[in-house]
Order: sequence, then structure tokens, then C-alpha cells
Amino acid sequence: MNVTPHWLHVLSLLFLALGFGCALFIAVDVLRHPQKMWIMDVVWPVTALFGTVASLWLYWRYGRLSAKDVESDAKERGEQPPAKQLPFPVMVAKGASHCGSGCCIGDIIAEWLAFAVPAVATWFGWHSLFSEKIFAVWVLDFVLAFLIGVAFQYFTIAPMRHLGFLQGVWAAVKADTLSLTAWQVGMYGFMAIAYFWIFGTLLHTKLEVASPEFWFMMQIAMLCGFATSYPVNWWLLKAGLKEKM
Repeated sequence: MNVTPHWLHVLSLLFLALGFGCALFIAVDVLRHPQKMWIMDVVWPVTALFGTVASLWLYWRYGRLSAKDVESDAKERGEQPPAKQLPFPVMVAKGASHCGSGCCIGDIIAEWLAFAVPAVATWFGWHSLFSEKIFAVWVLDFVLAFLIGVAFQYFTIAPMRHLGFLQGVWAAVKADTLSLTAWQVGMYGFMAIAYFWIFGTLLHTKLEVASPEFWFMMQIAMLCGFATSYPVNWWLLKAGLKEKM
């Protein structure tokens, strides 16, 4: 069985380091300049783990306009908060990133949980429904991503619409189900290509969770998820099912 090329190993390490560096930079900045919507203090650094410099640019160019101090300064000057004047495509990107951050956290938890406790994958169909462990882990991925994504949406929608708990949860489910599913389709699609074709067929090796290559592939997969989720978020915002951020 072949081994992963050295250049791919190095490239994986570099992109993972870049993601962590961008996430750390944003995390420090949101501590100094908290967002008006506190959940975005979590969303922005998590998004940077896979979006790297693109997420950093989006945050610095547009995300920072939603900081509490920026909005307070605008109100003191009698001006409309800058965050309310964002271009619609940027609002869509923020909405997709909001969804993607929940997916990212859920996927990280699921992958490492199934790695540390293989029996978890068995509970979700490995050996009984799926011969490949990766498919069972994807089921767990989806469950955790959905739960975390709905929670993220709840803490966005409920305060903005002044909804009660059950109303807020239902609104969050309606807002996040299609977006999250579209994201996971893109992510699963690329990971299937990476796992079965790039590593399985071309490199004749296994893509292991405990490897930089796996998480580099996940970075790319998350960007594919962003691409498949973006048009869905565009429709959800136009339909008023998601809040503009």
C-alpha cells in the first residue's frame, strides 16, 4: 500500500496551520470587539478554521461592522448601523457561514468521537447497514450538525423576532434544515471523492481521521459545502425564513 506523498502532507500541515492562525486572530479580535449577536463571536473563528484567509477577509471587511462598539458609534452620530447596509450577497455569505460553523463543530465532534470510540459508528449502522465506517460516521455527523445548527439558529432568530422557546426552536428548524442539508451534501460529496478516489484509487492508501491529510480534505469539503449551501441561503433570506445578519 502506497503512502501519502510528502508534498501533500506538508501542504496539509500548512493549510491547517493557516486555518488555526486565522481562527485565533479572529477569536482575539472578537474578544476585544464583541459582535452585537453573541453567537457570531463563535461563528467567525470556527468558519476561519476551513475558510482561512477568505473567512478572515470577510470578517475584517464586513463582519466587524456588526461589532457592538461600531454600532454604538454609529448611533451616537445619528447614523444607521453599517451592518444594516451590507450588500445582499454578503448577507447570504454570512448566513451560509453561520450554518457552516454548526456543521463544522458537529463534524469535528463526530469524527473524533467515532475515532476514539469505534462502537459509536456501530450504533449508527457500521457493519449492519454500511460496510464502510465512513458512512455510519456521516449519519452521526448529520445528527450533531443538525442539533448544533438549530441551536445556533435559535440564538439568532429568537432574540431578533422576540420568540418564545418552542416558537424559536421551530423557526430555527425551518431556517436551518434546508441550509444544513445542502451544506452536508457538498461536504459529503467531496469527502467521498477524497476518500474513495483520491486516496483509495489514486494514492492506494486510507484517509485516516488522525492525519493532517484528512482535515485538509475536510477544509476543502467545507468550502464545497459553502458552495452548495449558498444558493439555498439566498432563497431562505429572500423568503424571510432566515434573518439577515
